[in-house]
Amino acid sequence: MKRIGFAIVALMLLLLVDVTKVAAQKKIVPYPSIREADMMWKKRVWREIDFRQKMNLPFYYPIESHDGERSFINVLMDALKASDIQAYEVTSTGELNKPIPYSKLIKSLDKEKQIAVRDDNGNIIGSQSTTIKFKPESVQRLHIMEDWYFDSKRSQLLVRIQALCPVIMTDDSIPLPNELFWVPFNDSTRIVLSQAPYYNRGNSAARLSYDDVFWKRLFDSYIYKEENVYDRRISDYATGVDALYESERIKQEIIDYEQNLWEY
Repeated sequence: MKRIGFAIVALMLLLLVDVTKVAAQKKIVPYPSIREADMMWKKRVWREIDFRQKMNLPFYYPIESHDGERSFINVLMDALKASDIQAYEVTSTGELNKPIPYSKLIKSLDKEKQIAVRDDNGNIIGSQSTTIKFKPESVQRLHIMEDWYFDSKRSQLLVRIQALCPVIMTDDSIPLPNELFWVPFNDSTRIVLSQAPYYNRGNSAARLSYDDVFWKRLFDSYIYKEENVYDRRISDYATGVDALYESERIKQEIIDYEQNLWEY
């Protein structure tokens, strides 16, 4: 009986594999192949993921990396430093055609700020420039560029994420989103994300990866822009509740396209 008991304990120890190592062994699920001739309809939209939302908190925490656990921005920055993925400058056209080296990227993330110099009486007598180092925890949002398309061969409405962009909010009286850089959501990026564990609040034994979260769309977001002739965001023509209604209208318009195909 003792031998059986020891065998059971040994088997249990073998089954208790480190979840971090399991996440590192995950492979990406390939996107289904698509021909241009089969793409009968397509719409590009941009979404924003707010890390402060309850569902999105695992993107932001832990602030300090430990035991293989890293926040999303730290995963990206580590991969950029190791040259596993490529960052691109934010352009007015939204195209990813200006790659930026890691050394230049880090310098661009650091900000110069003027600080007032005061005398012993507290009077301002001048100013001096100081460098504020980039803090990963200042990134609390993420922009996503994605394409929705209808595949006539499969008769399915599908979505494919094209790029990701970390965002920080400015320190002005009216905070505005400041896009830092774009990273294409290609196989190189997906491999990096598939090896980074994502906290699964529902089941710690079934650890997810960041790639799983994007693939299965386990995040809360809203549309802040759709492709349009004016190349404007929703915030350029709607504010407050009206902006939320417009975001929902665009979302519903995409869903309705597929539904309307099956109406008689």
